[in-house]
Amino acid sequence: MYKFIFTSLTIFFFQCVFSQINTLSLSYENVKKLAEMPLHCIDVEYPNKLNQVLTDSTYLESPKKLHPIFYGCFDWHSSVHGYWLLANVMNKYSESDVAKKIIDLFDEKFTAENVAIELAYFEPKLEKSFERTYGWAWFLKLYAELSISFRNYDHKWTENLAPLKNYIVDAYKSFLPKLVYPIRVGEHSNSAFGLSLALDFAYAVEDYDFVELINQRSKDYFLNDKNCPLNWEPSGFDFISPCLQEAELMSKVLEPDAFEKWIKEFLPEIFKKDFNLEPGKVLDRTDGKLVHIDGLNFSRAQCFYVLAKSLPKCSTKFISLGDAHVKTSMQHVVGSDYMGGHWLATFLVFALEARDLIAD
Repeated sequence: MYKFIFTSLTIFFFQCVFSQINTLSLSYENVKKLAEMPLHCIDVEYPNKLNQVLTDSTYLESPKKLHPIFYGCFDWHSSVHGYWLLANVMNKYSESDVAKKIIDLFDEKFTAENVAIELAYFEPKLEKSFERTYGWAWFLKLYAELSISFRNYDHKWTENLAPLKNYIVDAYKSFLPKLVYPIRVGEHSNSAFGLSLALDFAYAVEDYDFVELINQRSKDYFLNDKNCPLNWEPSGFDFISPCLQEAELMSKVLEPDAFEKWIKEFLPEIFKKDFNLEPGKVLDRTDGKLVHIDGLNFSRAQCFYVLAKSLPKCSTKFISLGDAHVKTSMQHVVGSDYMGGHWLATFLVFALEARDLIAD
């Protein structure tokens, strides 16, 4: 009964507190609404999907005890990228009221003691692959975002998080040489998505050995790909486009001329004048898997915006396609059921940030 009441109150919070996001803008008004979602769910311990492999009964603990930082927002990776959204908002509007809330939260959560407990979770042999590579990649993106904050020096967030960062980077460097074939699904384990976020991190912290490894493995996996079947997408639970995400990654890996040659063979249809890609449809947003398609619309948009910058001759068309995808789902982020509300705000901000970078 308690769980039912608590969950109902959480859903009520998401459905009633906020007004909608109606513009393709990362204005303070919009990001404040979006930031309130992780600010709330960071401390919502249940419902929770642990994705834990139990070595024995001694590993049966509450989410908060196992993950004193990343226990909220339904699962570990959603908590991590909820923190990224907050760090992003803090950096954009550093003197705002919402930034003050975020700073207090980071000071409370990002302690050396909490990080040590988070790191210890990865020690058992059966947990070495925990959150590989989706959660790993989002953690590195969070770390990179914190590293560019002028407040980081005084608050020591990245200093405290460094042991977990070091573990994940080392785990990536160990795993990628052993991954013979890329993972091309439209969900968490998609290799291109993880590589793209990890590459951004590697450049941000100037880890050029990591950059070289990611670039080389990306070429090993994808350089010879041709005629990606975009017409097969989406699968029913996708929140990542396998074809577009691969193209987004390779736009970062290849030099401009080489990328243009590659993508004309990989996705030749996107260069046709009549090319169109319909946004995905969601019929039940209380279903945690079906609502993935709203996330797909945002991640497709992010890819289109990146491609618009990489292929300026097609920028008008790609921006239009990205906008169409965002507009289809953005009204279902704020005020949504918790199954979408605990994570979709991040993907909306991620897409709109890419849109803002087109003109830079």
